[in-house]
Amino acid sequence: MSESLDDRRRALEEAFFAAQDRALIERLRQDDATKDPRSALRQASGISDEALLDRVAGLGLDAASFAAISLVPLVAVAWADGTLDERERQAVLSAASEAGIAAGSPAQGLLSSWLGSAPPASLIETWEATTRATVAGMDHHARRTLHDTVVGRARRIAEAAGGFLGLTSKVSDAEAAMLRRLDAAFTS
Repeated sequence: MSESLDDRRRALEEAFFAAQDRALIERLRQDDATKDPRSALRQASGISDEALLDRVAGLGLDAASFAAISLVPLVAVAWADGTLDERERQAVLSAASEAGIAAGSPAQGLLSSWLGSAPPASLIETWEATTRATVAGMDHHARRTLHDTVVGRARRIAEAAGGFLGLTSKVSDAEAAMLRRLDAAFTS
């Protein structure tokens, strides 16, 4: 794994998480230590493509770090317009559950913390850098699969609040801008 990616992962864990968040990540690591690494990564990421799992694992990402990273786009879109309504909150929790983040797990606790208050802008910047580094060595198919999974989940969050009586777009301008930003992390 490149030192840059490792440094960014540490920065994500150390610079942006409060003390309780670090404790939740440590619990994730302890839980993952008893699992098959590929199985744990599959559960945390929602990725079922074995070749893509091998590539992600080959970059040194484990389930704990990937779980934290994979939740950032959901939270970023939910908070894009400056507020988080109950429909968005429920959509984020549902998407996290579908991605294998179990209720009551440390990753879900971390997500709940981020849903309690808007995360700093630097969190999405770190996600972007980590994503760029992760997909840099992937072939087109693997990159597209990961992109579709991540951006697809984020789009469902953006559409959760809906428009007004079907007369306006389900996605706000701020959410659309965030979706474009997420999309760009996979192409640049």
